Amino acid sequence: MDAEKPSFKRELLSTLPSLRAFAVSLSGRHDKADDLVQDTVMKAWAKQDSFEMGTNMKAWLFTILRNEFYSQMRKRGREVQDSDGAFTERLSVHPSQYGLMDLADFRAALDKLPDDQREAIILIGASGFSYEEAADICKCAVGTMKSRVSRARTKLQEILQVAGESDYGPDSVSAQVTTTPRYT
Repeated sequence: MDAEKPSFKRELLSTLPSLRAFAVSLSGRHDKADDLVQDTVMKAWAKQDSFEMGTNMKAWLFTILRNEFYSQMRKRGREVQDSDGAFTERLSVHPSQYGLMDLADFRAALDKLPDDQREAIILIGASGFSYEEAADICKCAVGTMKSRVSRARTKLQEILQVAGESDYGPDSVSAQVTTTPRYT
């Protein structure tokens, strides 16, 4: 063994007591701290090529540990505890094939629009441009752009046979199945 040149493994192992103490101070629990140190060591080992020997390994490892701790905290904040399955039982999802069919119908209807109206509705509705920006792109007046979008919306409603808000989303039969009844 070369006593003059410290190895990655040796330096990593020498920081374990400090890493564990830091992990305990962050998590407040010894079992969680051990898991956190283990995750840190695994990440550091996998990324050892990015560490430059001779620099401060302890600081590098503490940064990894700290980032891992906060990542886990954020993840826990998004998770829902449902050990008895009560929450899961109430979940229902509208079948995805209806959305795919609606999208196919919309694309077909969009293809039936005149070019100038299709271009206007895509620029405003799908691409998020303002009327002014879309008018500049199409080299026309803002009023012309507003008129094209209005005519396109009206034509799409006719083609898709959309009369109101109730025509969006699941049909009435599917809505009854996927909606949880509220008992009072």
